[in-house]
Amino acid sequence: MSTVAFIGLGNMGGPMAANLVKAGFHVCAFDLSASALETAKSQGCDVASSAQEAVANADFVISMLPAGKHVMGLYAEGDAPLFDVIKPSALVIDCSTIDADTARDVAALGEAKGIGFVDAPVSGGVGGAQAGTLTFIVGGSEAQFAQAEPVLDAMGKNIFHAGDHGAGQIAKVCNNMLLSILMAGTCEAINMGVKNGLDPAVLSEIMKQSSGGNWALNGYNPYPGVMEKAPASNDYQGGFQVDLMIKDLGLAMDVSQLSASPVPMGSAARSLFTFHKAGGNGKLDFSSLMRFYQDKDGHA
Repeated sequence: MSTVAFIGLGNMGGPMAANLVKAGFHVCAFDLSASALETAKSQGCDVASSAQEAVANADFVISMLPAGKHVMGLYAEGDAPLFDVIKPSALVIDCSTIDADTARDVAALGEAKGIGFVDAPVSGGVGGAQAGTLTFIVGGSEAQFAQAEPVLDAMGKNIFHAGDHGAGQIAKVCNNMLLSILMAGTCEAINMGVKNGLDPAVLSEIMKQSSGGNWALNGYNPYPGVMEKAPASNDYQGGFQVDLMIKDLGLAMDVSQLSASPVPMGSAARSLFTFHKAGGNGKLDFSSLMRFYQDKDGHA
């Protein structure tokens, strides 16, 4: 039985660790939150008192952290970098969404100590994490990808090898930039239809079966009451926060500038979500952008 150290047990990491236990892995978990550790313990994880303790005997180390500075700080900087503790045969799988340069730098620092590192950001949201149906987008060598695959299979449905180190992060921000554009367009179209007397559910079904069909419309409808399990029907609670979408769009803008890639639609979407956040909506699901288009009384 392989031992997996899991660092970062938030809305995504907690369910992912639980699915590893269900798949038969021995999971030793750590998080700064005591309640997150209690939940992990109730789901069959062993809990550690520190990240260093968690990784000491691990065959795999998985991390799910907020930003690149946290990943660099955990593995290579600070008072007790994990690369000084992780055994050389282990593989680090970082599932955070961070900038590609940091992913490459951390991979190189790990390689210098004989420790493998792959970037493996995820798509699929909290629901996908709970159901074990996430998509993993992996950057690393062919051998590292093959080593990581059995572990990722326990948490996801689609496992892609995007390319070398950092490629997973590039693919992730391309995907999320497109997602933001699709969501903004879907909100615009439904809002316009409703303001002209259409039933949002009927209009949504028409567009789903026509050339306007897209992921946001088909499975994550942003209009309240149209799709029962969508965050829009739960006052935009849960799902993927506006704050996180803005973070990913910031990463996308950095990639566009470094590569001179024109992104007028992505830039427009970033502006829309930033305006929406400025209205106090950062903690709501990103489909709450619908409210940005609606009249101030909350109606289209």
